[in-house]
Amino acid sequence: MIATTYTVSGMTCSHCVTSVSEEVGAIAGVTGVVIDLPTGAVTVTSAGPLARAQVRAAVEEAGYQLAG
Repeated sequence: MIATTYTVSGMTCSHCVTSVSEEVGAIAGVTGVVIDLPTGAVTVTSAGPLARAQVRAAVEEAGYQLAG
């Protein structure tokens, strides 16, 4: 398993967390998503490496921005 942490900007409530979790969790190979709302940290656990572009697209689909 691989765990990678990203920073997402714009999340302010539990609905934000749910939206991002659902979109990122739908990426093939993702086994878990843990979000720390106060810091915007999104830790994604996957069976193998994920392309940052995949994660960025999922976060944007949820309506938020991947920092950096």
